Amino acid sequence: MRGPKEQYQRRRKFYGDKLENLTQLINRLSNLRLGFSLVGLGLSVFLYLSYSHTLGYIAGLFTLVVFMGLVLWHQSLRLRQRYIRMLFENYEQSLERLAGEWKSFPDSGEDFRDPAHPFSEDLDLFGSNSLFQWINTAMTFRGREKLRESLSAVPSDGETILTKQEAIKELAGNLTWRQRFLAEAKMAKGPLKSPQGIIEWAKNVDSSYLRTSVLIWARALPIITISFVLLYLITPQVTFHYPLAGIIVQSLILFAGKQRGKALNAVYSYKESIKTYEKMLERFEKRSFHADYLKGLKKGLYDSDSKPAYEQIRKLSGIADLIANRENAVFLIVNILTLWDIQCMIALESWKEKSGRSLGTWLDTIAELEAMSSLAIIHFDHPEWGVPKISPEPGINAKRIGHPLLSGSICNDLAIQKDSGILLITGSNMSGKSTLLRTVGINLVLAYAGAPVCAQAFSCSVLQMYTCMRVSDNLGKSISSFYAELLRIKQIVSAAKTQTNIFFLLDEIFKGTNSQDRHAGAKVLIQQLSKAGAMGMVSTHDLELGDLERDSERKIRNYHFREYYKDDEIYFDYKLRPGISTTRNAMYLIKMAGIDVEQ
Repeated sequence: MRGPKEQYQRRRKFYGDKLENLTQLINRLSNLRLGFSLVGLGLSVFLYLSYSHTLGYIAGLFTLVVFMGLVLWHQSLRLRQRYIRMLFENYEQSLERLAGEWKSFPDSGEDFRDPAHPFSEDLDLFGSNSLFQWINTAMTFRGREKLRESLSAVPSDGETILTKQEAIKELAGNLTWRQRFLAEAKMAKGPLKSPQGIIEWAKNVDSSYLRTSVLIWARALPIITISFVLLYLITPQVTFHYPLAGIIVQSLILFAGKQRGKALNAVYSYKESIKTYEKMLERFEKRSFHADYLKGLKKGLYDSDSKPAYEQIRKLSGIADLIANRENAVFLIVNILTLWDIQCMIALESWKEKSGRSLGTWLDTIAELEAMSSLAIIHFDHPEWGVPKISPEPGINAKRIGHPLLSGSICNDLAIQKDSGILLITGSNMSGKSTLLRTVGINLVLAYAGAPVCAQAFSCSVLQMYTCMRVSDNLGKSISSFYAELLRIKQIVSAAKTQTNIFFLLDEIFKGTNSQDRHAGAKVLIQQLSKAGAMGMVSTHDLELGDLERDSERKIRNYHFREYYKDDEIYFDYKLRPGISTTRNAMYLIKMAGIDVEQ
């Protein structure tokens, strides 16, 4: 079976060749259209002047019809070209991601960063060089939101995780479908804005447009007015007063409805989004899936005896196209004669009555598919990674676990159980302590999202995770980094007292105070968390905290990293070992920084 890289390369070449051929065809068609129109126009003039007006008109009409056909064909090819280009770019980006060049991807999820979140900021879930930037392919507003939720929320039970795992695994095996689904999302011209406005609009039906009396006069008035106009043009018995009266009445009706204009403009503003939603739902509904979660999503698209969701949205898209004609100034006459705005409002309110309340569900389904498709990338790109097992017993067991965002990450084994729930990690500077904590945390995030993890084997229970690692000043609130750290720790202690299955990651706590207070504070905190039954990992330079293993009857266990020196150079192997660290390197690093140190 071909590996991910080979599949990406093969498909990129396929679509690259297809794009090149299509571009050449479009260029030839453009030249043909220009040449045909010039020849046709010249022939029409020649026939008109040299033979008969009738032949000239016929030739001109034929030229116009063929020219319009060529224009429509050209537009169709340009649309196809754009879609093929999206697919080509998808595979290009997939290869960049696989090569570790994802840090330049434009959507880093910077807008989702939240320092108050229990763990997302410390684990680099959002922002530059983040997990979100690595995997995100969601293009819709709600799709991005759903991926954010998948990465930052812990499911309430293991069954939810397992059903997501099955769905994500199936999506991973459907590479062609995923890339086409993404290409449909990228076809929108410009970013897809929040759909909340149109969802709320769709729920509220203005039944005044659906009254029988309105339906009757909205149909009858245009027929009467247009009939008077035609009669005025073909018979002298009908004076201009009759069509003029109809036009005045219909103009007053049209221009009296300011709210109507706002409603139509609101729908028109979502025109591109609606078309995109239609195409994405069509991709989903026409594909058969086996995973229960995916089948449940598809089933949720249907009411009893209803049409497919994409057909219902297609109808709304068609109405939006009709509304778009209002932007043409020439269309003002047609609007007046046909009460076009009224007809559009009747069509919209009729659509809302039949389908409006389902719109939010349909868009949620698209969002779910986008989020899971992003997570499926991990499955496809890294088939060697392990699928987590969700255990009912509190704890974490990992074999050869590494950091998913670090190329060449060194892997380690570790186990955390309820009866030995706190690992105390010591080691010198730059030895890998903080990275290990983030490694465990980010792999838990992936496990809870239903994705594979960067480990040979991994099992965990559903744990409520809290971190205190990267705390900084908040000048706007006049909060120092030390006080911000205290607030964070208070949150963790409170959770440990009031909740079960708490998992924490603490990195060099109480850095902002003297060594004596730091040791005393850290010792009391770790003991309190252990007594409360919380599980977690603590990194520290304070070797004296290692005595807690003996005092806690091994509920707290010591592990360490070490460095070694060769040819007056410092090296790290980043391997986790049991026991307390016995090495220090601060003075060596200080000398490396160019600071003179007396021996």
